[in-house]
Amino acid sequence: MLFNSYTFILVFLPIVIGGFYVFSRTGNHRFMVTFLTFSSVVFYGWWNPKYLLLILASILVNFFISRKIQPDRATSRQWLWLGIAFNLGLLGYFKYANFFVDVAASVSGMPWHISGIVLPLAISFFTFQQIAYLVDTFRGDGTDQSFMEYCLFVTFFPQLIAGPIVHHREMMPQFKDPQRFRFTASNLGLGLSVFFAGLFKKVIIADSMALYATPVFQAAETGAPIGLIDGWGAALSYTFQLYFDFSGYTDMATGLALMFGIRLPVNFLSPYKATSIIDFWRRWHMTLSRFLRDYLYIPLGGNRQGQGRRMANLMVTMVLGGLWHGAGWTFVLWGALHGIYLMINTLWRTILQRAEITLFEGPVGRGLGRLITFLAIVAAWVLFRAESLDGAANVLAGMAGAHGLHVPPVLAELKWDEAYRRIALLLAIVWLAPNTVEIFATGTADPSTSPAVSRSSPSRFSLIWRPNRRCAYALALIAVAALANMTEISEFLYFRF
Repeated sequence: MLFNSYTFILVFLPIVIGGFYVFSRTGNHRFMVTFLTFSSVVFYGWWNPKYLLLILASILVNFFISRKIQPDRATSRQWLWLGIAFNLGLLGYFKYANFFVDVAASVSGMPWHISGIVLPLAISFFTFQQIAYLVDTFRGDGTDQSFMEYCLFVTFFPQLIAGPIVHHREMMPQFKDPQRFRFTASNLGLGLSVFFAGLFKKVIIADSMALYATPVFQAAETGAPIGLIDGWGAALSYTFQLYFDFSGYTDMATGLALMFGIRLPVNFLSPYKATSIIDFWRRWHMTLSRFLRDYLYIPLGGNRQGQGRRMANLMVTMVLGGLWHGAGWTFVLWGALHGIYLMINTLWRTILQRAEITLFEGPVGRGLGRLITFLAIVAAWVLFRAESLDGAANVLAGMAGAHGLHVPPVLAELKWDEAYRRIALLLAIVWLAPNTVEIFATGTADPSTSPAVSRSSPSRFSLIWRPNRRCAYALALIAVAALANMTEISEFLYFRF
């Protein structure tokens, strides 16, 4: 069920909020956990009920294995590896079987092919989340919770489909706290405000930018020459489509959780304001970056075994991170490109530190770093968006001016003057305007408990949310505009991962 659908907003959500309100008045914590778990299962099964068996089987197996993992048991390590193998095997079959079989077929020349495998929604997210839970339990950082609380931890519908990837230590204490599960007007008001801000980003901004990006990438796949204006227009349009699509989803997930008194970790913090690629990955899909760092990069050795090993660990981590996003060579190369970016960024920082050069720490240096970082990200997004390597190469060639300013006939109807005006406006917004965390983090009405919030200082902005009439009117207009433009329901881009 899509957040940006009338079924969800006008039917599912009111029913769940109403039920939550009724159960909160009883004060029965167990009923509330059960009710939210049941609601989340209905939410997940709406798309295809048969995949309920998959996620429920995953939950059962992982919960059983977690009970077998105890720091003082000699067999805990074996159970941990069994759990990791189970999760990776499940993910590997549904997400990567077709890709690896096709690669094997192209190498061997054999007509191998697997058909009929459909990627279940959210499998990448709930798999990583449960792997982290097993590893943390092995490390002695687990918690004692009931089976129903664990089910809610995995299936909680605001963050089930596209994250954030949450740790049990962030969520379990909230799910176990009866004081959290209380219906309050302040939680509902703040949650609805953040939710509709995200819906506006998705429906009004992200989906409109797709109208400029999609035709060019489709034309590139057919081999049509892509001109300089077309290539940059498409790349920049997709850059902002993805930004506001994922930012919108993150806001909607955060807002939904707030309605039920639950606070999710910050997962998106103005990544295009980053002044380096290292900084970018501290701001974009922050919980995925955290997972890759804590459960892959550091176990590989991190930066503890010399500069050469550190570079290799960065590359392996980013290639696997790229492959996590999708089973295709475009995602592998996208991850590898970001691995190269990180290697260059790391070496550059080392050189500056050893030479004690502070030239790039001032406003001009940071501005230059932001511009270079942004352009590097735009180029990498072409690989992320393209359906094939040939299509990506075609767009990148156009951006390099290989085909001049030529506009293919299929793209003749695109109004690039309008598109570039929108791009300039959105660039100003993402570089200069406060983000959702800064707008809504007012006093106790903080939409997240993540320490990352402290990196933003909302006090210097005048555009701050307050529970008053002016903000209510403004957000009502935003909600009406978003709801009125939900004529064609489009999936969030991260749903495919």
